[in-house]
Amino acid sequence: MKNLLLRINDKIYMTCIWVAGLSVLAISLMIPWGVFARYVLGTGSSWPEPTAILLMMVFTFIGAAASYRAGAHMAVAMLTDRMPPHLRSAASIFSQLLMGLICIFMTIWGFKLCMSTWNQFMAALPDLRVGVTYLPIPVGGLLTLIFVLEKLLLGDQSKRRVVQFDLVEESEGAA
Repeated sequence: MKNLLLRINDKIYMTCIWVAGLSVLAISLMIPWGVFARYVLGTGSSWPEPTAILLMMVFTFIGAAASYRAGAHMAVAMLTDRMPPHLRSAASIFSQLLMGLICIFMTIWGFKLCMSTWNQFMAALPDLRVGVTYLPIPVGGLLTLIFVLEKLLLGDQSKRRVVQFDLVEESEGAA
């Protein structure tokens, strides 16, 4: 059962990586197009800037979930590094529980925010509901919660092959 859960979480992790990466790619194509359209063609497109902002939200919240699983998030460990091992372990569990509470808050209140703004439309993109623009918040919260529960129940998975893919790729190239 543990291996099945880890394989499912590996797929979720890779999906997060792809979604975040494609968001950055789309942003890096849209912004130059907006500049080109405005200054070269003389007709400014209204959609690149708001779309890039929305994709930055996707990148931020979905990428944060992947970053959490990979152990690549920011951490201030000055105090915990000086603790004895048993206190360090307790502090780690406490921080995971707090992280879980934050994820639950993001998921519940983010979903409520989406529902309360669902019938509004964006001025810059009139076909897009405002509620859709807030979806990265509860989705990112839920995905991060999955990885928090994984860490609490199954331990740190930041050394898994799928997470350390770049290191595995480098070592295979050296062989």
